[in-house]
Amino acid sequence: MTIISSVTTLTTSCSTQSNTFFSKTNQPVHLSPTLQIPTTQLHKLVNSHLSSAAKVKNLTFTVPTKYQGKIVYHAQLHNNDKVIALTIDDGPWQNTTSQILDILDKNQVKATFFWVGQALQEHPDLAKREVAEGYVIGNHTWHHWYRRMDEATAKSEIERTADLIYKTTGVKTSLFRPPGGFLNNGLAAYAKSQKDTIVMWSLTSADTDPHAKPQAFVNNVLKGAKPGSIVLMHDGGGNRERTVQALPQIISGLKQQGYRFVTVPQLLEMNQ
Repeated sequence: MTIISSVTTLTTSCSTQSNTFFSKTNQPVHLSPTLQIPTTQLHKLVNSHLSSAAKVKNLTFTVPTKYQGKIVYHAQLHNNDKVIALTIDDGPWQNTTSQILDILDKNQVKATFFWVGQALQEHPDLAKREVAEGYVIGNHTWHHWYRRMDEATAKSEIERTADLIYKTTGVKTSLFRPPGGFLNNGLAAYAKSQKDTIVMWSLTSADTDPHAKPQAFVNNVLKGAKPGSIVLMHDGGGNRERTVQALPQIISGLKQQGYRFVTVPQLLEMNQ
């Protein structure tokens, strides 16, 4: 409605074809014959209004205060509510990310994605799609290095990625996952100093196993699921076609067990 109103205002106030037009109440409105704006300028004004109205509101993903600067593996739910959080690492990634998004959308499941800066740089449109479709985003460093690093390098790995996330999507996130789950190489220490929440996992699909079949990923999750679990999966960092094949069965199997899906912030909000 805002866009239509803005365009209407601009168009009617800039008309040069006639000095009179009729309003919605059918009353004649007289325009000054001296007011003329070139077509090119009119287009710029309209486009400016459209662009402003179409901007996505900036998002900030955070968690309750007691988890800020802390390491989280799962949620302890007081009522043992059967909720579970799917987390997906190493993207955005060509082909597999869009396939995974299609599966999640079809099943009305929201997940939490941890992005690698280099991958984000390669696939900004996929990143924008994830944010537009309501998924939660976390930081997974720029290079996905496991090695020990000094504070300056750790800062660069995290902040460079955070800056690109914001520049690309308008998202600010306090969720951080260290590559490989390594907590002693300098990355987690820097993230803690910034009050980021270090999101680990309590259950892995083991979908990086180069020899396992998709059914093994399904079995790993369905057999290990517990209320409040944080599940580790991957959409990038290599060929993840087996993850794409396994995901529908993982979702349907968990639903059959009575689970519903939440994002990491939602899960931790419940863990009060």
